[in-house]
Amino acid sequence: MTGLRFDHYDWAGGREGMLRFGPDTGPIVIAALPLFEEANRTRQFAVTILRALADHGIRGVLPDFPGTGESLIATSGSTLSNQRRAFIALAQQLGPRSYALSIRSGALLDTDARLAGRWHLAPQAGEDVVRDLDRARAVASRSDRPAENEYAGNIVSREMLAELCAASPSEVGPRRVVRMATDPRPADATYPGVPLWRRSEPDNDITLAQQLATDISEWIASCES
Repeated sequence: MTGLRFDHYDWAGGREGMLRFGPDTGPIVIAALPLFEEANRTRQFAVTILRALADHGIRGVLPDFPGTGESLIATSGSTLSNQRRAFIALAQQLGPRSYALSIRSGALLDTDARLAGRWHLAPQAGEDVVRDLDRARAVASRSDRPAENEYAGNIVSREMLAELCAASPSEVGPRRVVRMATDPRPADATYPGVPLWRRSEPDNDITLAQQLATDISEWIASCES
């Protein structure tokens, strides 16, 4: 099978849904979207990457993590530690040829999983996530009075905020960091384009998605050789 399929996975805290792409065998990438509002802005883009990877013969999954997507756990009840536990459980279920495909703060979720490799697009430290949340809250407070721990419409627990402040992407094992050409920070490769996570509305970039899928497939091939 190579089409889009709906599936699920189990972790210690329950069951979460996921989308499957590509063939039934071979290496597989686990896509982790950015946290909070950036997830909505990049979901279609991530799906386009996963569809392009399927054309390269690479399997992929786009899972919900606790408190994200269609998860039954509310955002206010989610913690970074539980999201990491869910990632670990999913990687164990998928097997030793699992790779992370993490976008922005999604790179904070794969840190404790045993993976064949990590491919990170514009990885973001947790303190930067909190800084963005504080900035969004400050902007909202100019015209409204956000509820306690409300950030851009999301209720974020103090535990989550504390965990984020101490979190950073993993550098364990094979890792490839890709950034946009406008980002001056160190990277293994850069690509031209507009950072979709900065757009005010969800958007897509099919050309960039295809370029990144080629980058990922070639990198996985090098890891497996």
